[in-house]
Amino acid sequence: MKVILSVEPVRFPLTGIGRYTYELASRLQHSSGISQLRLFAGRRFLAELPKPAQQSDAVHGLKRFVQKNALAVEAYRRLMPYLRQRALRGHDDFLYHSPNYYLPKFAGRSVATFHDLSPFTWAHCHTPQLARYLQKELTLTLDRADALITDSAYTRQELADYFNWPIERIHTVPLASSPEFHPRSPAQLREGLARHGLEPGGYSLFVGTIEPRKNLQNLLDAYGRLPLALRRRWPLIITGYHGWRSEAIHARIAEAQQQGWARYLGFAPSEDLPLLFAGARLFTFPSHYEGFGLPVLEAMSSGVPVVCSNSSSLPEVAGPAALMCAPDDVEALTALLQRGLEDEAWREAAVAQGLAHAGGFSWERCAQGTLEVYKAVRAR
Repeated sequence: MKVILSVEPVRFPLTGIGRYTYELASRLQHSSGISQLRLFAGRRFLAELPKPAQQSDAVHGLKRFVQKNALAVEAYRRLMPYLRQRALRGHDDFLYHSPNYYLPKFAGRSVATFHDLSPFTWAHCHTPQLARYLQKELTLTLDRADALITDSAYTRQELADYFNWPIERIHTVPLASSPEFHPRSPAQLREGLARHGLEPGGYSLFVGTIEPRKNLQNLLDAYGRLPLALRRRWPLIITGYHGWRSEAIHARIAEAQQQGWARYLGFAPSEDLPLLFAGARLFTFPSHYEGFGLPVLEAMSSGVPVVCSNSSSLPEVAGPAALMCAPDDVEALTALLQRGLEDEAWREAAVAQGLAHAGGFSWERCAQGTLEVYKAVRAR
């Protein structure tokens, strides 16, 4: 089988989709079920899999500018498909897989991964021009795809219901946490955490894009209801990339920081993330909506108890190991946070359950499941 895999998401900032693409490509390169794998990004083929950049570059700056300009977004939407189509000519005998929603016009078979439906169901969390661009392009993807992949059964059903798409052509292939997310001793953590002014076991952690969908306002409100001594003993540490409509969230973080119980680290380098996870006393993730919620799995793999919301795909990902409540129930969230920080019996059980549950996910299984989708498309 000959496959073209788009690796365009492997860039700064390395989000969950970028991580998924990198891990999938790394394993498909060594798959005996693929006779030829070509990596594609932008409008050209690459000689090798790119390494995720740790810092912003000129390309990223240009992308941010384009996303804020309606005319530039529309020009990009019209021009890039034509350039991609030209670059892909003569590859009709390949199967094309986009791990990030978009499918260009392609004469061969094609598969796209839909991670969530936020451009449609949470459009207000994207810039208006980006939301319109995504809606147009993803609708085209639905017309072009031979099959779709989702990260969770929740998104599979949501996708089928929202677009009336044949559910038998939608395949759930769960993600995984990477090997670098594992439990570590305080001695292994101390030097790395010291760069951020942190101590092992001395903080709660949130990791994710700073945007309304992640429900940070309610998290800060809930954390602010904890006894002050508890908040100062285990402050809330937040790391993630600036998202759309994040100004009010950052103002709320700054207010909590002045009170001595929260801190924003900015976008942490990928090599620091496993240390930040493993060093946390508690991981908090009360998101309104997730197609998967990879940070929850990364926390469990790191041996850290989790408090998260019970919305969308999160119960599926967290399993029985996390404390969960409705994302808008601030009072319940406060109670769970306090239990997660103080209840030693629950914490011990949650660590063991979390490690066992996370062990059921792996990037090898993700790659094998993806390969099975390819085979099903070829056989149809």
